[in-house]
Parts: sequence; C-alpha cells; structure tokens
Amino acid sequence: MTILAQICKDKMEYVQRMEHLIPDIVLIERIKDQSRPRGFIDQIKRKKDASSPALICEIKKASPSRGIIRADFDPPRIAKDYVEAGASCISVLTDQPYFKGHDEDLEIVHDAVSIPLLRKDFMLTPYQIFESRAMGADCILIIMAAVDDDAAYHMYNLAEDLGMDVLIEVHDQAELDRALKLSPKMIGVNARNLKTLQVDINVSLDLVTSIPAHIIRVAESGISTPEQLKSLHNAGFDAFLIGESLMQSNDIPAAVKKLLGS
Repeated sequence: MTILAQICKDKMEYVQRMEHLIPDIVLIERIKDQSRPRGFIDQIKRKKDASSPALICEIKKASPSRGIIRADFDPPRIAKDYVEAGASCISVLTDQPYFKGHDEDLEIVHDAVSIPLLRKDFMLTPYQIFESRAMGADCILIIMAAVDDDAAYHMYNLAEDLGMDVLIEVHDQAELDRALKLSPKMIGVNARNLKTLQVDINVSLDLVTSIPAHIIRVAESGISTPEQLKSLHNAGFDAFLIGESLMQSNDIPAAVKKLLGS
C-alpha cells in the first residue's frame, strides 16, 4: 500500500467516526454562524494583476517525510508572523495522524488573522466540505490522486455552493487532464510525489504550460530559495504554497521576506 493510500484509508475511517459524532445537519447549522468566506482566489488575483508572486504560507507541525518540523508550534503566532511578512494567504494542515494538526488549529488561526485560509487535508467526502466551512475555511484542497472523478466533482461543486474556493492538486498530466474537466479556477502542481514523497521541481515546470492562463496556477512543494520562486514565477505560476522551509526557520518573517526578495 502506498503512503497516500494508507493516509486515505485512515482518513476515511476517521471521517466515518466523525459523521456519527457530529452529523452534517449540525455542521450546516454552524455554517450559518460563520462570516462570509474571505476570497482566497481574489486575494491571489490582486497579486497577479500587480505581476507579483503570491505566497500561500503553510502552518504545519510535522510531515510523514520529515517527522516533527517545528517543536515550538504556535499556530496563531506563526499566522501573525506570516501576515506581517507579506503572505497573501495561509494554509493550515489539519490532519492529525500524519501531520500532527488539529481542526482547532484552523479555527484559532481564523480568529487571529484576517487573510484567507486554506484547509489543507485529505478531502474524500462531502461531509469534510461542510466541516471545513463550519470551522471557517475559505478554501479547500482536492487532491486528484486521492479521489475519483465523481467524488472530485461533487466536492468541488459543494465547496463552491458554500462560497469557498477550491485548490485542485495534480502531480502529472493524467491528473491535470482529469482536473480540467471540472472547469477549475485554480490548480496546484505538487512537485512532491505523494506515493513516494520524493520531490522533483521539474514536475511543476513541465506541467505549468498545460494549464490555461485564465486559471490561477499554484506551485507546491520543493520551494526554499528566492531563485526557485523566481524561476517558477517566470515559468507562469501565480502563487506558491510553501511550508517546510518556513516552518524550519528561526525567523519566520525574515524567511518570508527573503523569498519575496524584500
């Protein structure tokens, strides 16, 4: 079983337990108390119109490939550092078994900052889409390698119905072809192979030209230097989801500013 398959198996078992504990009708009532989504794509478009790279800075305590990345893990403090340094949006890992995240991490970050938030998790069912909006997410992630076309279609449309944006993640041309059938507004190319966890930034460079220009193009994984970011920006990417290199820094604001060349 691949790493991704094991993660998805465990995630589905977790979701099934949660559906019994908190039915979706309860989540729908909680959604009514949430403020309007903050416009994740709109925030990135403002940077694109200014010909500037948009950073989606990630809050992540651990990963399957690296173990614990940041021991002094303080999500609201990290989020405020990101905002201070010029991040356009924030990604919050909520998966617990493999990334040591919690749903509460997104909720407290939502209260701490005013920029848009991506809930980064392994979305497999519509229940998780209701759950994401109920906890304050402005955008959700759909990983094409983790779901079939039918599941992707229903989750994508439900997220849009709830006012959220969607980042559709692909790793190769076949997944990109599937993603484009959804008429997406934003596609992320992950340079990390989720089946092996190996990173190859050339994957991003190879796929970007196959993504139509009207779609927001996001580069994910393997970005740690201003030179890499500039190369990907010049190749056509509009936004950059960056986590590990920032989480490992002793001075997060300085690390963000360095990536932005400021």
